[in-house]
Amino acid sequence: MITSLVTGGAGFIGSHVAKHCMESGHKVIVLDDLSGGFEDHLPEGCIFIKGTITDHLLLEDLFNEYQFDYVYHLAAYAAEGLSHFIRRFNYTNNLIGSVNLINEAVKHKVRCFVFTSSIAVYGAGQLPMTEDMTPMPEDPYGVSKFAVEQDLKAAHEMFGLNYVIFRPHNVYGENQNIGDKYRNVIGIFMNQIMQGKSLTIFGDGTQTRAFSYIDDVAIPISKCVDVPEAYNEVFNVGADKPYSVNELAEIVCESFGVDKKINHLKARNEVLHAYADHSKVNKLFPPKGISLKEGILRMSNWAKSVGVRKSQEFGEIEIYEKLPEGWNISEKVNS
Repeated sequence: MITSLVTGGAGFIGSHVAKHCMESGHKVIVLDDLSGGFEDHLPEGCIFIKGTITDHLLLEDLFNEYQFDYVYHLAAYAAEGLSHFIRRFNYTNNLIGSVNLINEAVKHKVRCFVFTSSIAVYGAGQLPMTEDMTPMPEDPYGVSKFAVEQDLKAAHEMFGLNYVIFRPHNVYGENQNIGDKYRNVIGIFMNQIMQGKSLTIFGDGTQTRAFSYIDDVAIPISKCVDVPEAYNEVFNVGADKPYSVNELAEIVCESFGVDKKINHLKARNEVLHAYADHSKVNKLFPPKGISLKEGILRMSNWAKSVGVRKSQEFGEIEIYEKLPEGWNISEKVNS
């Protein structure tokens, strides 16, 4: 039997990847510290280990015990905007933790290492984003993701470790952590609506993103190990059509049958427009083609069934200067 490790498998994308791997006959071991995931997201029949990828001794034990064929690495702290203010935490979890995994994958001759990167590696001003562009990340999150990509390429050249890299963007759907106030605008909107609150939008809402339904992302990630043409390649993955945040707010409110009420906050430092080209990935993994309205409706039905999630405060802010409005955790000021 094929044995696969899915890091972050109690989280949003990871839980879907774990499910699709199990449907393909894999024995799945999920490693997750539950900092952003939930045990009720775990697919039935998987083996769950609570722990973190920063614990290299734990990883050594897991690789020795299970002799993984494949590693699907989705564990990360993915609050891109917050990464400016948690630089040490960001690099420890998103870079050093990934290197711990790569070390074990090399030592144990893993057949393929599947890494979920991000279009954050591109930075601003490169539209549409294509895989042949030179990455120019503009925040610590994007820097950490691109560093892992480079390390995987180095490990392949030195040790023959096969990899597949996916760069998803603005993914939404069932199992998303709607209680996270630092990321995932669709989940934030839904959580606010269910609490009777106004929707909060940074700036004037004209910033655009191509919001990607989970099936168009998780299925290619899970299936790629069976596609030799995908090995040692990088793929953008997600939806093609960009929408403004204002348009998104209309669709989300419509799915809940409520009038749109907006509270505009001060604009934060972020890329104004971001969308990618997916012609490369679509040749190997044809998209499901679920429209934004249909995907939002599916997610809203799920959100109504699980109810309001409590917003999580990130308690390890390292830099308070220029922290965006609404993200303040205390009155603490760095000396």
